[in-house]
Amino acid sequence: MDLRYEAFCFADPLFFDEQRDVGKADDDFAAVVPPAGPHWRSGERGIWRSLSPDDAVLPAQGWKVHVSAVMDNADRVLRAVAAYCFEHRIAFKHLRTRSILLARNSKYAPRDGSGKLVTIYPPDEECLERVLADLSAELTGEAGPYILSDLRYGEGPLYTRYGGFAEQWVEADGTRVLAISKPDGTLVPDKRGPTFSVPDWVELPECLAPHLAARKGGDPAQFPYRVSKSLHFSNGGGVYLANRLADDHELVLKEARPHAGLDRDLVDAVARLEREHRILRRLADIPGIPEVYDRFQVWEHHFLAMRFVPGKPVGAWLARNYPLTRRDATEQDIADYTERALALIGRVERLVAAVHERGVVFGDLHALNILVDDTDGQDTVSLIDFELAAGIEEETKPALGAPGFRAQRDRTGFEIDEYALAALRLWLFLPLNTILELAPAKLAPLVDFAERRFPLPEGYGRRILDVLAPRGEDVPPALTQLDEPKPDWAVVRKSIATAILASATPDRHDRLFPGDIQQFEVGGLGFGYGAAGVLHALHVTGEGRYPEHEQWLLETVRRNPPSRPGFYDGTHGIAYVLENFGHHERADELIAASRHLVEATTDHNLEGGLAGIGLNYLHFAGTRQDGEFRQTALDIGERLGRALAADAGPLKFARAGLMSGWSGPGLLFVRLFEATGERTWLDLAEQAVERDLQECVPADDGSLQVRDGESRTLPYVGMGSAGVALAAEELAAHRPDADCLANLPRLLDACRGEFVIHPGLMLGRAGLLATLNAEVRRTGDPVARAAVDLHLSRFAWYALPYRDGLAFPGNQLLRLSMDLYTGGAGVLLALAATLDGHGAVLPFLSHGPRSSTTGG
Repeated sequence: MDLRYEAFCFADPLFFDEQRDVGKADDDFAAVVPPAGPHWRSGERGIWRSLSPDDAVLPAQGWKVHVSAVMDNADRVLRAVAAYCFEHRIAFKHLRTRSILLARNSKYAPRDGSGKLVTIYPPDEECLERVLADLSAELTGEAGPYILSDLRYGEGPLYTRYGGFAEQWVEADGTRVLAISKPDGTLVPDKRGPTFSVPDWVELPECLAPHLAARKGGDPAQFPYRVSKSLHFSNGGGVYLANRLADDHELVLKEARPHAGLDRDLVDAVARLEREHRILRRLADIPGIPEVYDRFQVWEHHFLAMRFVPGKPVGAWLARNYPLTRRDATEQDIADYTERALALIGRVERLVAAVHERGVVFGDLHALNILVDDTDGQDTVSLIDFELAAGIEEETKPALGAPGFRAQRDRTGFEIDEYALAALRLWLFLPLNTILELAPAKLAPLVDFAERRFPLPEGYGRRILDVLAPRGEDVPPALTQLDEPKPDWAVVRKSIATAILASATPDRHDRLFPGDIQQFEVGGLGFGYGAAGVLHALHVTGEGRYPEHEQWLLETVRRNPPSRPGFYDGTHGIAYVLENFGHHERADELIAASRHLVEATTDHNLEGGLAGIGLNYLHFAGTRQDGEFRQTALDIGERLGRALAADAGPLKFARAGLMSGWSGPGLLFVRLFEATGERTWLDLAEQAVERDLQECVPADDGSLQVRDGESRTLPYVGMGSAGVALAAEELAAHRPDADCLANLPRLLDACRGEFVIHPGLMLGRAGLLATLNAEVRRTGDPVARAAVDLHLSRFAWYALPYRDGLAFPGNQLLRLSMDLYTGGAGVLLALAATLDGHGAVLPFLSHGPRSSTTGG
């Protein structure tokens, strides 16, 4: 589970969104802020409301002041800060609503934004000193979460750090991040991590020196442990592997930060840690429950020391053992797994029963809180993380919980754990529980599949249904055309388009179609996550042009031009779509405006880097017969060739696949060969594919997949072996004897697993379908064709009805998505490419049947 997504689930039950107006006047902080008076301007962007004097001229960067607050004092703090800024004519911004403040202080909100209610922009250091001194006196005694990225001023809710005032961007580790400039003008990342730091060319203002000294002046002897490794972080604190200094005993430390990590009942991490300590003492001596050693406080943070429990989360156990992710799983494989999984769930049930015998409701049973130690071959289980546990006599209901495992609000007492156990019984055989929060009616078909595919004991499915089915309410049906034995694919495609169009919100200025949370990072206009990609998908799949939506895109791009030049995340993807729609002048303007960004771009990838930009220049050169565009594409190809030659090789974290790796430049090199006939481009294409192959490792089933850290492998298009395979397919059309193509069958094997957790194009089933379809077109391989048919039959797992159409959940299965990268538009493209027999699943991939040439 990617914990970033939870923060975008507060605002809307169907789509990822930032917290916005919730229709309640008392939620908006605007009522708290006193009138600004004349000669002030205001504006809203995302979750912030900005106010600035008309004549304010701010530097591009400097020392900013952050003010933190809790829910109880937020009105009072904001009112005081706003009045001060108005009086002294200092620009500031504040969160727009209380709901946003709660979301940003919740347990799984990003730590770098936690606590920040107001940001103040002093124009110089003299003003900084005055603001801090004045507001420190004004806000004495006010509480707020500690802002991890900043230096605290005094003991109150004031913090400061050096950072950007104006928006600037730079690339770092393949990602476009906010930047500040060094004295020579070089842009470097504006670091917003969980620790305070000062750029090496910036001198700390004198007014901050005593506060930095106080920060560094803690007594190390107060902390009687040596931390060796961080195991987990949340907004509420960290979990660490540590050794006790007194005897070097290895244990686990759990940290809780005051006022942070709030749940929906506004309980913070410290209160939950106190509860966990109390419960663990009550559960003492139960095998499989951590022994608690100590509870202590250092500075303002609270800690719990407990026994280190061996094992990995049951999710890691499932990833290693689940047979349906492998190609050609046999019935014996499935039977062996079933026997082992049933034994595992039996152990968990007995351990939970022991907890219940002590009168404790665990309250948070899910895949990360169950550890499995299989070193002795016995799959020994333990339970961890008791911060939501409670005595049965307390009659409490957890105010947090894991999607897919958290009980409905009508469950009480031990029923809460029984619900999670039933969810685990399903999850071990078909781990798609999360989708049930979007569509409870999916429960019956998911259970039915599990019972048909695995040799489960009689009554196993009924036991799940009896517990997980909603009580006493009519559940809207979740049937779609894909649930038919033989779907009418023309109707399916039309239904996907219907849902996409029904989701449009032309009254919004930030996005037209709902999609992934990346919309709030890169914007809602682009090809990967925004309107451009969706409109492209509708058009090329035969589902029509929509002039009113094209006009929205034109107007919004003019009002808020993209700050990134890339194809999937910025200017070039939008320009590509506008050009193909006939808006040539606007496309020209976008490309011209992004030239300086392209010159500064160093990342090689297709998503936001030079590969996608170069392919787009080459596309424009071909459609317009433009020599300047052609030369720019060649120049970019040469830059990428030099970068490939200088590449340092595999690093700790792999970046391989069509979007994130060298496969994207490989595709550009193939197209440059086709444009020029120069075989050196094919040499580079082969080297690029070979470079991505260095990031691949053998999976348990013999397939080749891209490594993701130490424990996972990825088969997907965006990042994964399918993306490498697509680039290899393009190379094979011109150089069928390339050495790297010997690995193509094993790359394709990675695409044949029956279970895929997401339906989308770049990180899910649709991309695997498109990759196998490319192989079928190239070779007619019957094994690949059978895998194509299998993937088509499994889209029913995710399909949900939406406003007379058919929609799909995006990443994490928490909300619906209509975008190209993760949602319905991408699925539509993959279905059209497969069913219509062409390869136009994405721009710049080959169209129509291909045969090998002797050009290379």
